[in-house]
Amino acid sequence: MKQTTHSLSEQELLKTYSAKDVSFTMISVRGGTFVMGARDGEKRSYSEEKPPHQVRLPDFYICQTQVTQELWQMVMGSNPSRFKGLRNPVEQVSWSDCQRFIKSLNNIFHEKFRLPTEAEWEYAARGGNQSRKYLYSGSNQIDDVAWHFDNSTSAPHAVAQKNPNELGLYDMTGNVSEWCSDWYDSSYYMFSPTDSPLGPDTGSFRVIRGGSFSDRANSCRAVCRSFLWPTGKLSTTGFRLAMDA
Repeated sequence: MKQTTHSLSEQELLKTYSAKDVSFTMISVRGGTFVMGARDGEKRSYSEEKPPHQVRLPDFYICQTQVTQELWQMVMGSNPSRFKGLRNPVEQVSWSDCQRFIKSLNNIFHEKFRLPTEAEWEYAARGGNQSRKYLYSGSNQIDDVAWHFDNSTSAPHAVAQKNPNELGLYDMTGNVSEWCSDWYDSSYYMFSPTDSPLGPDTGSFRVIRGGSFSDRANSCRAVCRSFLWPTGKLSTTGFRLAMDA
């Protein structure tokens, strides 16, 4: 087991973790203030994406890719995915399954990995403080950055095959949708705090973000919100790691 840290630029710091020939990389996201949600006048937006509101976040780390099947299998000893492939994102995992995986991963690396909050997820997907305000994560042309309904052949693909976004993150649009830590509330944006929102205190569903290989382009926009019950398992849903800086 090893961890290596090296600097790429003033804006970006990588932490790479390796065990049993499986590795993954966490990318530093500089904190900042951004407008979360669909902008006024944005076409084909939904009510749960509004109102646009200011959010302020501290620095954090987020994984460069979705959690792969090889990483899940190394940690958990099994592979629940429908669409097998070691470098494919793991899917068919519930929010609760993700918590068990993260607990085991933290024991291996003595870290404090977690799911990203919904605010962290959107900020990172939109490029953080390097954002170019794209419609999808990294481009206004969805085929450049995502596997989605029109190009995926109805299956997920190996991670990091499309272009990354401004922060060097892959597949935040499409491939598989991603669990966030928050409870879901369609009206949460109306009363969300400005500083580091964590979502509602309780709920029936957990937030999922990013759209998937089976979604059409409008459901893959960086601001689009969705949800699933915490024990739900879909072949279209996986997750990505985060941790505090």
